[in-house]
Parts: sequence; C-alpha cells; structure tokens
Amino acid sequence: MELRHLQHFVAVAEDQHFTRAAERLMVSQSGLSASIRALERELRAPLFVRTTRRVTLTEAGRALLGEAERILSQVRSAHEAVAAVQGVLRGTLSLGTEQCIAGVHVATLLAAFRRQHPDVEIRLRQAGSVALAEEVAAGRLDLAFAYRTQADNDQLRSVALAGEPPIVLCHPDHRLAAPGAAVTTEDLAGEVFVDFHPDWGPRRTTDAAFSAAGVRRTVALEVNDVHSLLDLVDENLGVAVVPRHFRHKRPSLTALPLKGAAGTAYETVALLPAEQATSPAARALVALLETGGLTPPWDDAEAA
Repeated sequence: MELRHLQHFVAVAEDQHFTRAAERLMVSQSGLSASIRALERELRAPLFVRTTRRVTLTEAGRALLGEAERILSQVRSAHEAVAAVQGVLRGTLSLGTEQCIAGVHVATLLAAFRRQHPDVEIRLRQAGSVALAEEVAAGRLDLAFAYRTQADNDQLRSVALAGEPPIVLCHPDHRLAAPGAAVTTEDLAGEVFVDFHPDWGPRRTTDAAFSAAGVRRTVALEVNDVHSLLDLVDENLGVAVVPRHFRHKRPSLTALPLKGAAGTAYETVALLPAEQATSPAARALVALLETGGLTPPWDDAEAA
C-alpha cells in the first residue's frame, strides 16, 4: 500500500469529488482515478459510490478513512521529528479551539509560537469541544484547547489549563437580579435559557449540573457563538449559565453566583494524542504555553 494512494483517497473523501480533489492535489483526474482503483484492488473492496455529481464513501471506505488519516498524521510527525532533531522545527501545526477558553490566550500564544518557529505553518479551526476531541483522536488536529468532556484514553490525553465555577448572567431588570445575590438551580426552574449547541463543552457541563440537581431546564435559544448568547441575554430574552470569566465580556449584565451545583466546574484543557503520536510542533506549543504565562487578562484578576 503506497502512501500516495492513501493521500489520494483522503482527498477524494474530503472533497467528495474527483475533479476538485485532483485540482487540490495538482494531479490529473485520470491519475487520481487510477490511484483509487489500485487501492480498491489491493483491499478487494469498493471505497466509493460514484455518481455524476459526487462520490460518497462505502462502508469499507468509512472504515479506511480514520486509519488512513492516522497513518498520514504519523508519517508527517515522523518527518517533523527528524527535522526537530536537526534543530529546525518545520511542517504544520494544526490547532483546534473552542471559543473563549480560560487559561490561554490563543492569539497571543500563536503569535509567540510563530516568532519562535517561523518555518511552521499554523492552521486553526474553531469548533465545539466534542468535535475537537474527535479530530485530535483521529489525527486530523495536532492538539486542541477545549472544555473537558471525557476522560483520557489510549488515543487522547489532556493537560489542565484552568477551572471555573458557574455563574448566571441575566439582564439587570430580571426578577433574580440583585447586587450580591446568589441563585440556586431550583430558583432557575421555569426560566427561559440561552445556551450553546450541545457540542460545546460549557453546554454539556451545565446540562450535567442541572440533571444532577434534578432540575429540568429547556434551552429555548440555542446559539453557536458567545456574542450572540450575550446579545440575547442583554435583550432580556433569557438567562445563561456560563463559566465565570464570561462576565467580563458584557459588564452591563448582572452576574450571579450559582449555588446548589456542588462540584460543578468548567475545566479547560489542552487535548493531545497519545505521547508517541504527539508532533514536535504540538510539544513546542505546549512548552511555550507552560513557560510563557500567555493567559487572558481576566485569569489573573480571578486568581487574585
């Protein structure tokens, strides 16, 4: 099995189109088709269902895709490891992050990394923590900054960044808003909630806290970015239970401590593959994070 065959297969799977994949790979369409046919002959199974408009993976193709991505990621890591031994960090750093992660200022960290390692190409993807964990485990991302959503396993490990208690954000005219007040999960029963998509780490943590307290809640207003959530609360359309540092993003809102959610914490982590599969670029980024003190300005205020 040749690596170029796997590269061609992954490209077609991603684009779901032979012509687009051939253009991206800068190979002829006939050469790409021949490469896929050779791989199918070797595996003795069709990998794609071909139509006039697009191609889709067969069951065998879906089984191969994850393994092919991991193999290609390991090959890339091998090349980068050799370059690192020679004193030059090269290649690509593929990073994922959820929005508004406590414990790291991603833009500042990446700027510092680029100054130290200008020969490394940086690629950044923003998504929910569940999807990011899957991407790291599959080898599509070198690492990700996310909220903890699962325990470490053979394919995934984590480095702790920060932990925060929950707060309730509401409009100053809301019935619960009062200086120095605190609310319980029971106080919030029947409220209209604004929250993130279930793929987001904070949403999963909040859902688990209310479930553990035996309080039912319904998320009526579901968003995929922090500013939309804050805008909806700012218009008094609902309340939001979020990590504590979110209060710094909209000081006009009332922030109330949430009581009765014992043990609830929003934990942020750097997710990495198994030690032997971690790329030199990912190791360098984590080392920079651990020594550089590149944390958001609110972290120091919260810790004081």
